[in-house]
Amino acid sequence: MPDSDAHFAGSIPQAYERHLVPLLFAPYAEDLVVRARRTGGRRILEIAAGTGAVTRALAGALPDARIDATDLNEAMVAIGAELIAGPNVHWYAADAAALPSEPASFELVLCQFGVMFFPDRVRAFRETRRVLAPGGTFLFNVWDGLENNDVARLVCAGADEVFPENRPQFLRRTPYGHGDPALIASQLKEAGFGDVAYEAVERRSRAASPREAVLGFCHGSPLCAEILERDPAALARVVDAAARAIETEFGDGPVDARMRAFIFAAK
Repeated sequence: MPDSDAHFAGSIPQAYERHLVPLLFAPYAEDLVVRARRTGGRRILEIAAGTGAVTRALAGALPDARIDATDLNEAMVAIGAELIAGPNVHWYAADAAALPSEPASFELVLCQFGVMFFPDRVRAFRETRRVLAPGGTFLFNVWDGLENNDVARLVCAGADEVFPENRPQFLRRTPYGHGDPALIASQLKEAGFGDVAYEAVERRSRAASPREAVLGFCHGSPLCAEILERDPAALARVVDAAARAIETEFGDGPVDARMRAFIFAAK
């Protein structure tokens, strides 16, 4: 994975929060928080927290918990800290593979759609295990492939239409390129987790219009940089092509599309 795949800077964090959080992340944040409450953990670390979709849901559901919300990208941390602040939520930048925490500091570690961005997953999993207290739980989710995530699949189709000879690969390569749960389970066990379970969970991806569904991917993710590197004038053309692809499949009104992810629990 190129370093640029984990680079969320400039205007990307704002577009990510405005468009991608409601489209993709809020429904799965609710799912993770339900599972988090069942663990009983009250000392919680969130890694790769982004702008805090899970953090906000978690703080509301567990007001008596201490939540450390972290992300590698300081720009994401800054937005998250603006959106959710309080005596029980502490934001700071941190690398999931080198956490600034003492061993056994947390009863629960959460990660929403961040594992796919780890350059060395086993190393990051070992670091998570190091900071977990005995009996603690690591909860996270990863996207299934593009074939089971309609909006992302159609955004790829739009980008391919504009760049047929040099197709942007970010979505295929990173967020939607790690949908092999058996491989991830084996990596968790290699990192020292003895009890690993996972399940597929489907949710709906909703937006007010095809164009609204596209904007988050094209302006709020590293796909934006891939497009601009190919042609600085092409971003609007990709948005138009992807919106047409979504409209062809779902109509020109509100979008209600399928999305699918795997949810992991490791101890």
